[in-house]
Amino acid sequence: MNLSRRTLVGAGAASLFVPALAFGATTSKRLVVVVLRGGMDGLAAAPPVGDPAYASARGVLAQQKAQTLALDATFALHPRFENLHAMYRAGDAAVIHATCTPYRERSHFDAQNVLETGGVRPYARNAGWLNAALRALPAERAAGRRELGLALAQQAPLILRGDASVATWSPSPLPDANTDTVARLMDLYGRRDPGLATALQSAVAANGIAMDGAGLRAGGRAIAPVTKAAAQFLKLPQGPVAAVVEMGGWDTHANQGAEAGQLANNFALLDQGLAALKSDLGETWRDTVVVVMTEFGRTVAPNGNRGCDHGTGAAAFLLGGAVRGGRVIADWPGLAPNQLNEGRDLRATTDLRAVLKGVVRDHLGVSDANAFPDSAAVRPVDGLLKG
Repeated sequence: MNLSRRTLVGAGAASLFVPALAFGATTSKRLVVVVLRGGMDGLAAAPPVGDPAYASARGVLAQQKAQTLALDATFALHPRFENLHAMYRAGDAAVIHATCTPYRERSHFDAQNVLETGGVRPYARNAGWLNAALRALPAERAAGRRELGLALAQQAPLILRGDASVATWSPSPLPDANTDTVARLMDLYGRRDPGLATALQSAVAANGIAMDGAGLRAGGRAIAPVTKAAAQFLKLPQGPVAAVVEMGGWDTHANQGAEAGQLANNFALLDQGLAALKSDLGETWRDTVVVVMTEFGRTVAPNGNRGCDHGTGAAAFLLGGAVRGGRVIADWPGLAPNQLNEGRDLRATTDLRAVLKGVVRDHLGVSDANAFPDSAAVRPVDGLLKG
């Protein structure tokens, strides 16, 4: 069994994966949150090709309708989302459009803070909404787990910080320690430091689980290896209830491209990552919800550098075997000049918290007030899930 050096250093974070756990009944429900950092252009991801103002409003960023993947009479997916489109057609994926958090300014840092805390204003809370939801899980859903959440990162992002116990795991760029080295460390710690020996055993077990995804190394833009690792943990009977995956590179101020280009390449990587997650989850996919979200959208019109700037309304994706998909959920505001926010952005008509509250309530069985305490006026979206 291979073991990365970073896992040796961070051995204590892997304690939830000790295979000796054998507690009571557990839930099969799983939640994955994919955070796209940088402000993904929702008008490029899910172009409203049926909006009469679309082509003129987007200019050089407009996609040809014939090259997009049709969703309905108004919306399509970017052609690089082949796997996501297949999930949509199978009823396992939905698009949420013209959505945003309550934040209406244009700072990445502030917007991401609101996205992850579930608050109304930046820095109003110091814990994440997902951690709060995990902390409030019904007892039968948390039974048998030492940690309820997992960040596929070197440290837990804000969305997972709080009182609920969570773990982290990430691939290492360093060479693996060989089997002999691991055995010697096991022997040394076993004789000198039983606590560290237990942590090392946990780390070895965790690394072995993740490495079932094969080919994992840090670096590069691909997230498929990371989502494959997430699947290995999530499909364990007593694995984490929720996992968080992050992907950067969405701040496309210049040379964004339309059907091809840097943004299209990011879409392809994201699409591959989502497909890998579905494939590796196997039967667990049936009881899984995946939320793909970003901190804000982009401006409608291109800028002088053939990119677009920080905006407001964005697109989000819901997918998974538990999702009632095959539809676009949107109160579409339109792209005509008099329909835009501040004359430049897609106007947000769906509060993203309403979507998240619907998922937390119906999938995790948690009162939305526990995760989003400052949003009494925001009603959860009903009917997001099957059954």
